[in-house]
Amino acid sequence: MASEEIETSRFLKDKEDGRNAYEKQEEQESSDTSCGLSIFKGPALQRFATAHMFVIMYGIASCFLAMAFTYFTGTITTMEKRFNIPTKISGLITVGNDISTVFSSAFLSYYASRGHRPRWVALGLIIIALFCLLMVTPHFFYGAGEEALRLTEEYELKESVETSVNATDNNDALCHAKDSNCVEGAGDYTPIVLFFIAQFIGGIGCSLFYAPGLSYMDDNSASSKTPAMLSWTTFLRMLGPAMGFSMVSLCLRLYIDPFKTPLITTKDPRWMGAWWLGWILITFILLISAFFVAMFPKEMPSAKARRLRAEGEEDVPLAKRSLQDMLDSLKRLASNKVYVYNMLASILYFFGYMPYWIFTPKYIEIQYRQSASTATMATGTWALGFSAAGVLISGYVISKYKPSARAMAAWNFVVDYLTVAGILCYILVGCDESDRANTLSILPIGDSCSASCDCEYVYYAPVCSPENITYISACHAGCTEKGLDDLGRTIYTGCRCMGNSPNLTTLSSVTSLAASQSEIAVDGACPVDCNKQFLIFLAVMCFLKFVGATGRSSNLLLALRCVPSRDKTFSLGFGSMVYSVLTFIPSPIVFGWMLDSYCLVWGKTCSSKGNCWIYDTKSLRYTMNLVCASLIFLGSFWNIGVWYNAKDMKVFDEEETVKQKIQEEVLELKEKPKEIVHT
Repeated sequence: MASEEIETSRFLKDKEDGRNAYEKQEEQESSDTSCGLSIFKGPALQRFATAHMFVIMYGIASCFLAMAFTYFTGTITTMEKRFNIPTKISGLITVGNDISTVFSSAFLSYYASRGHRPRWVALGLIIIALFCLLMVTPHFFYGAGEEALRLTEEYELKESVETSVNATDNNDALCHAKDSNCVEGAGDYTPIVLFFIAQFIGGIGCSLFYAPGLSYMDDNSASSKTPAMLSWTTFLRMLGPAMGFSMVSLCLRLYIDPFKTPLITTKDPRWMGAWWLGWILITFILLISAFFVAMFPKEMPSAKARRLRAEGEEDVPLAKRSLQDMLDSLKRLASNKVYVYNMLASILYFFGYMPYWIFTPKYIEIQYRQSASTATMATGTWALGFSAAGVLISGYVISKYKPSARAMAAWNFVVDYLTVAGILCYILVGCDESDRANTLSILPIGDSCSASCDCEYVYYAPVCSPENITYISACHAGCTEKGLDDLGRTIYTGCRCMGNSPNLTTLSSVTSLAASQSEIAVDGACPVDCNKQFLIFLAVMCFLKFVGATGRSSNLLLALRCVPSRDKTFSLGFGSMVYSVLTFIPSPIVFGWMLDSYCLVWGKTCSSKGNCWIYDTKSLRYTMNLVCASLIFLGSFWNIGVWYNAKDMKVFDEEETVKQKIQEEVLELKEKPKEIVHT
């Protein structure tokens, strides 16, 4: 009797354990398809568990992420001026995120592919918010800097008081003894290290954001809807650069210390805007976006139902994810000709087009003499508007007409050649007046006019001669005295390095200076009009942005469809790693070195050359654009290989295509009676 009771109790216990395990499994499966995070859960949120809602939310988050990295691109030139950073060093800082991508992208995307992908994406956004926070720290540690503060009214007032107290001769501000005015404190590499660490951390965040996010979107939507969703996501992401550059333009119009009154305008090359201000706002925006993305389920309910109905290969369970399995995936990718050829074409294209993504605002500033705010506004609003239009139009065409893989590969080939033609046009769109002014700025100074002065470490403070020649500073012009004319302009007299000019009558009304018959120079660089050339360059750039954007959706669709579903996330992560090693890391360094190699005037410091102030714009324009056009031209031949090997590749499901055709035929049949009645 006792044994029967024991057996009965064991049976009941096993039954209860089985029921609990089943309920736990049901609860787990239910939680995998339920929206919510922590205490923010409930049936009311479940209506948002749709692929369309994720596309919107992921696109908005992509927009803010792109906004962060675009803000960095737009403020590069200002950071170079503030911390005396050469362009090749700023290029090295830029590749910090790509270096971390090399080490993290493939592994993180591989192991995140079977996890809760929206949570991984949210973690990536949090890490990028940390990147933004680190980017702003150098300003709070080092402030605006003396070079910027000395161009404010408050500094002038302080200097005038100290001068009157110490009875210092005014000539000391213009002419210095040998090795007496070296710019101290400019050799600190701490800001550079902080910027690099910030970029390195940002790369890890990008690895967690893109590969899991794109594969999650593709897996949880019908293949026929993927092109449209990719287009809308790309469109929303492209709003990020527009917003980022607009924010840069607004922030750079404010002086680097908003509480000081600057003596110069935004058109002055010495102007430094409040580059640090936008990072604070972007940090909070990214944290809010991370919260909303994390609330999406591990798998959409509709996608789960579709997966259970599907007949085909089963996904590799999480327990079997191993290094050997990853190597097997790598072998499958290496033997995939479409994947390999598309990657090789993209590598050369990205390498050649990278300087235009990073250095376009700087290029506009130095080639066409535009202010930093104007350059960033042109890059971020007008040009990117055409990019957004190209993405939407191409997405509509692909979704509507469903072209074959070969057709999309052929269009990528055409895009490459149109891009090469546009870049060659950049060579012809130069500003001769600016080229001439930059060359004259470094005319050698004779010993007779500059032997008594040491101008090697003088701050870059350009002055304009009556002959419309810009000198690096009043010291380089051999000026000895400083004063004001009747119009309130700062002028310099006794400029022994300037030749006699009949145009001095235009500046003859000087009352407070003793040397009225001396050569005179006006504070600031000589005006140069490059607006016409700038508008032509802008038109060509908008055309290239539009054409290049039309190939983005097709190129990404080829990358997603040429690999099996189980390798999709890993292929994206591995591709990011390869692009980082072969393109995103070396390209900014190479072109940064190229920019520095054509520098004519350096802002020298005690320990380094500092940042560049004046470039050989003509030589730079020819070299940079020819190198970029050649690389993209070589990459176009690999797209021929993609076209040849993509003949049997399916981009859309046949069942969905047939279903759509039937729906279109039904709609046509419904419309015919109306046409007959109308007739």
